[in-house]
Amino acid sequence: MKKVIQTVIAILFCPLSVLYGQLTIEKCQQLAQENYPLVKQYGLIEKSKEYSLSNANKGYLPQLSLSGKISYQSDVTELPIKIPNVDIDGMRKDQYQAVLELNQTIWDGGAIKTQKRMVRAGAEVDATKLEVDLYQINDRINQLFFGILLMDAQLKQNNLLQDELQRSYHQVAAYVENGIANQADLDAVKVEQLNAIQRKNEMEVTQKAYCEMLSAMIGTKVDNSQQLVKPKEDALLSSYEIKRPELNLFEKQDAQLDIQKQMLQAKNMPKFGLFVQGAYANPGLNMLKNEFTPYYIAGVRLSWNFGNLYTKKTESKQIEINRNSINVQRETFLFNTNLEMTQNNNEIEKLTRLMKDDNEIIKLRTNIRNSAEAKVANGTLTVIEMLREVTAEDQAKQNKALHEVQLLMAIYNLKNTTNN
Repeated sequence: MKKVIQTVIAILFCPLSVLYGQLTIEKCQQLAQENYPLVKQYGLIEKSKEYSLSNANKGYLPQLSLSGKISYQSDVTELPIKIPNVDIDGMRKDQYQAVLELNQTIWDGGAIKTQKRMVRAGAEVDATKLEVDLYQINDRINQLFFGILLMDAQLKQNNLLQDELQRSYHQVAAYVENGIANQADLDAVKVEQLNAIQRKNEMEVTQKAYCEMLSAMIGTKVDNSQQLVKPKEDALLSSYEIKRPELNLFEKQDAQLDIQKQMLQAKNMPKFGLFVQGAYANPGLNMLKNEFTPYYIAGVRLSWNFGNLYTKKTESKQIEINRNSINVQRETFLFNTNLEMTQNNNEIEKLTRLMKDDNEIIKLRTNIRNSAEAKVANGTLTVIEMLREVTAEDQAKQNKALHEVQLLMAIYNLKNTTNN
């Protein structure tokens, strides 16, 4: 019973757009990113990071190595004295050695720790690059979403135009019967009706194509515009701060260079470790014993490669060059984004001004069309001239529908430019 009550409450308070399967533009953008094949790359990046970290951690494990050597010396150590009646064999000039060595790192100058940080930083950079690529999908979704809404608005106006032309057809047919108009006038109205039908067919096919493309991108069937929730015209930005994923990418790349600099320092540090050698050789540690003997050596080892110091300065300069390159990319991106924001804002201002006069233009065009119909009835105006006014009135209404959708699209283009 409790579950039933919870279900009823959830339905009552659930948004209508969810209940009727409607889609907002934000939901379409989310679904498109989730459905895009490139999103699978996130899992590959994570797996690659796990394997790289696992390999880095193995650097702390004991390292076992096997080596062998056969050599021939041109000279060997001999005793500088001779003892009477005592024959002491010297060392063999051919020598043999097989060594099994176990090394355990105690301190590597922070190389492994820094390597692991570099792996994580690299994975973050790759994931952010992927986020940047996926963000570009939003613009394509905006084009399709508002394209469908525009076709819908124009189709509705087209239906009204066809109703108006049908009314005009009946009027002119009556005028023909009364001798006020002729058959050519009636044919002219019929031509306009056919033109309107052609435009409707064209818009329906275009809208169908937009719906199919949107369906493919979001992975959800979109049959018509009734499934799309038209955004509100007052959906302006609350903030003009740029929050694009590209800026996050520049920060990740900058942090990666910091770790790269730390790796450079770690590479030039000394390394300490324990080692144990077990060998079978001729001669062994007792060089005067001319036979194969086993032996072992254990101890602490210090190694310090000074050769890296030769390239440290140039590698440091290269890191700084890469950092400056990132800064230039950041400045260029912000410059272009601010230009795009200026263009978006001017487009919004232009459309807002145009829309202020749309209703007045439609009102005046309707008055002119009514006057033209009256003049045709009185025989002072031709049907062709009246049809021009009918077409002009329809164009004014089409312009209003176009401006409304264009304004919404301009607002969401600005949102997409800033990621707000």
